[in-house]
Amino acid sequence: MSIKKILKTILPLAFGAGLVWYSISKISLNILIGYFKEANYNWIFLGLFFGILSHLSRAYRWKFMLAPLGFKPKFTNSVLAVLVGYLVNLALPRAGEVSRALVLTNYEDVPFEKGFGTIVAERIADLVMMLCIILITLFVQFDFIYELLSKNFNPIKISISLVVLILGFYTLTSFVKKATSGFLLKIKTFVAGLVEGVTSIFKMKNKWAFIFHTLFIWIMYVAMFWATIPAIEGLNVPFGGILIGFIAGGFSIAATNGGIGLYPIAVAGALALFDISTETATAFGWIMWTAQTAMIIVFGGLAFLFLPIHNKNK
Repeated sequence: MSIKKILKTILPLAFGAGLVWYSISKISLNILIGYFKEANYNWIFLGLFFGILSHLSRAYRWKFMLAPLGFKPKFTNSVLAVLVGYLVNLALPRAGEVSRALVLTNYEDVPFEKGFGTIVAERIADLVMMLCIILITLFVQFDFIYELLSKNFNPIKISISLVVLILGFYTLTSFVKKATSGFLLKIKTFVAGLVEGVTSIFKMKNKWAFIFHTLFIWIMYVAMFWATIPAIEGLNVPFGGILIGFIAGGFSIAATNGGIGLYPIAVAGALALFDISTETATAFGWIMWTAQTAMIIVFGGLAFLFLPIHNKNK
């Protein structure tokens, strides 16, 4: 293994370990353990149930991407592949997508490049959903966000910054459209692929079923976050706070291996905006992260073991 690959593996884990230490420093370990002991696990298990439903829906949605390519994998193998992918992502960011495609290559004879291509298209749909949630949050919490920005930033400076950003975006877009080589051409190609990937969803045979499952998956993600909040007695978070906390947690998972260390910090920072104590917000972040990580480890590990048993003829 090259030094570059080793660093790609070790550095994110080291960064996550540092974030864990930083997060724990914000709350006494004994107090954090107390929150875990006193938590209402009925709500936590309800949240995990929503999480499991999202994984099953993701596996079922995958068949709508593979069908036009001429492949109809077993639903069981699709589920196991998705679970294995989530587990691998905990250790190696983005490697889960590769392992997920490899599972179908090994057990369903789906060519790797085709299986991986459908996963990339899925990620584009998921990116659009995250952007939609951000827009909904901006709409729902517009007054709160505006007031927050007004208190902490000069409104005139914000207005000037917005004008500069809009003009800069317009200028960059003009250059990108005219690009014929170099880095700008790469951006142009990427954006074109992004648009093509999104619009291809509306051209597929089962587009409405695909859209339904995409909406269902993300509703379950938000429901998982919402259902875990009552696990901590006295923790009251408004709907807008749930969305902001969910977005913060989502970005932290994308930034580090499964959000290790960063997830509790990001969620605690988001909830602190709603006058929730740092101690309670941090404890919730750790409970939420631990629950979903434990689910991935348990079900992902079982998927690894069950795959060769279920496909013993292969």
